[in-house]
Amino acid sequence: MPRRLAIATALAACALTFTACGSTTLDYPETPRGDQVDDYHGTQVADPYRWLEDDNAPETTAWVTAENEVTFGYLDQIPFRAAMNARLRELNDYPKYSSPSRRGDYYFFTKNDGNQNQSVIYMQKGLDGTPEVLIDPNTFSADGTTRLSMFAVSKDAHYAVYGKAVGGGDWSEYYVMDITTKTTLPEVIKWVKVSDAAWAGDGFFYSRYPAPAPGMELTTRNENHQVYFHRVGTSQDADELAYEDPAHPQRFHTVGVTENERFAVLSIADRGTGKNGNAVFVRDLSKPGKTFAPLIPDIGDDEFGVVEDVENGFLVQTSHNAPNGRVVRIDTRRPDEANWVDVLPEKPEPLAGVSMAGGKLFATYLKDVATRAYVYGPDGADEHEIALPGLGTAGGFGGLRDSTSVFYTFTSFNYPPTIFQYDIATQASEVFRQAELPGFDATAYEVRQVFVTSKDGTKVPMFLTHKKGLTLDGSNPTLLYGYGGFNSVTAPSFSAFRVALLENGFVYASANMRGGGEYGETWHQAGTKLKKQNVFDDFIACAEWLKAEKYTSSERLVLQGGSNGGLLVAAVENQRPDLARVVVAQAGVMDMLRFQVFTIGWNWIPDYGSSDNPDEFKALYAYSPVHNAKEGTSYPATMITTADHDDRVVPAHSFKYAAALQHAQGGPAPILIRVETNSAHGASSTEKAIEITADIYAFIFHNLGLTPAR
Repeated sequence: MPRRLAIATALAACALTFTACGSTTLDYPETPRGDQVDDYHGTQVADPYRWLEDDNAPETTAWVTAENEVTFGYLDQIPFRAAMNARLRELNDYPKYSSPSRRGDYYFFTKNDGNQNQSVIYMQKGLDGTPEVLIDPNTFSADGTTRLSMFAVSKDAHYAVYGKAVGGGDWSEYYVMDITTKTTLPEVIKWVKVSDAAWAGDGFFYSRYPAPAPGMELTTRNENHQVYFHRVGTSQDADELAYEDPAHPQRFHTVGVTENERFAVLSIADRGTGKNGNAVFVRDLSKPGKTFAPLIPDIGDDEFGVVEDVENGFLVQTSHNAPNGRVVRIDTRRPDEANWVDVLPEKPEPLAGVSMAGGKLFATYLKDVATRAYVYGPDGADEHEIALPGLGTAGGFGGLRDSTSVFYTFTSFNYPPTIFQYDIATQASEVFRQAELPGFDATAYEVRQVFVTSKDGTKVPMFLTHKKGLTLDGSNPTLLYGYGGFNSVTAPSFSAFRVALLENGFVYASANMRGGGEYGETWHQAGTKLKKQNVFDDFIACAEWLKAEKYTSSERLVLQGGSNGGLLVAAVENQRPDLARVVVAQAGVMDMLRFQVFTIGWNWIPDYGSSDNPDEFKALYAYSPVHNAKEGTSYPATMITTADHDDRVVPAHSFKYAAALQHAQGGPAPILIRVETNSAHGASSTEKAIEITADIYAFIFHNLGLTPAR
């Protein structure tokens, strides 16, 4: 029989008023608890929901269907759910552009008219030319959920290769288009993953895995990453194997090609063994032979990326002996480290990115998470700082050797993405395209940055965005968002969807915990493996600061995170169930003892460690969400989300955590799991993004006892 749970629901009489007005009884599906027990270094660990790992099993399918019936039945009773969906659709309905990139005489860019499911690729001759549709991914599938996963144009702009990802998953199929006729050629390249396409003459390099067994895409561990070269006009069967290493099946092998198409650059990573860095090998395509020669022969914890080739060598961005990053010149005639020349030496601020265009180096650094952009000569001579509009994030700055200008995009929490064109000769920027949101007044909101003291005394940055004139009385609904992992920066950015929260009086708080890349590799390492608890402590400290400073209270606080951030909020929920009223955990890594056995999960070992290591097992077991849900605890209202095509963080993580939390819940709040179809690690279409965001926001407002004003 289903376990019955009385759920007290809060129906608001007016906006920002909490009133418990009724109750709903949820019938959770029966979730059998198996007797699976595993031995980890002498510790017996029960895994009662192991059966949910098989997403193809009829029992799992039936469980998902039953859970979705409960979830959508609950959401259907929220009176303003449809209105929230409509408001998000309205807010998102404005044109969105990417920065243009040039090949030959042509510029290529993407545009979404507003709520198109997929952005469309356009081309035009010159910046003053008439845009023409080149590829419309909205035609890929009837429901708009097959997305464009990759697009690369040949040097002469004759051909383009583009990828299709069904349901937005990580697997892609590549196709070749003749741009001159806008026709797609017959060849299809399958089972592509962790790959770009690097053009070289009459074809391109790409990376793929051997085909998994039918129906096993979400459970088979991806191994033996191979590099192939495909020539236009031939079938995939004729592709040339350029590199493989079956002796090391969990290594990544990816290839790029320098702008002049002289060198193919092979990057090799071995993250399955816990190493953060990569090796670099190069192949001179102008000479006979197909061997990649070592530039950086060994894989360690240092990262290397070729920026461009220069006379007798390469400019390389690296963290070697520079945790904040630097750019060095490596002479291939004398490649030993003793002969490396610093072009951009390490700074106190981390190097976020570097590119070369028009004979200049463009480098972006992070100053307390905000972007600073600089222009340097090819020898590293400091020439100019590009003035940015304010506290925010800038990216782009790409171009060719003969470029006279570059484009970059700037955004912040209250600043919609705006594309600027920077003239290299005059050192001046001007607006190229500016987003215009209907009815959005940026001046009504303020953004500020604060620094929170964590448990061990570390200062943690946090951005706050809210209406001007906010009253600090502890009553403001507040959403605290975080990620904290994989050297990723949670940078200031704009979201039209987020306006639906801000206009209803929410405070949006974005925490920059350790584990990310906000302060370079040292900051990253301080939140990994045996130090992962620092990330949770940082997040908890940010939540406590928001309450201590009277921004909000536990009754008005929401925690949200996705992927590694889903793990974050789930672990914090287990450790501090009293911290917040609502938790939204999206596509989280929830089983920390078995993540490495699915698809690409072994790739996360450098950050998390592995249960195969005795010391790392202890750390993982201490916070693993599915293993730390304590029976009888009163947990906050929780929405867990996942999708049926997620081949990165497979749905089993969320299935097992939802089952564990529903079993453990000793309080009145709902524990729901929402399983999306034809979607993946992120929403596969605009329609899917609107639907899931509307449901999350409706769940949040409902459980805070609020009714949105619009």
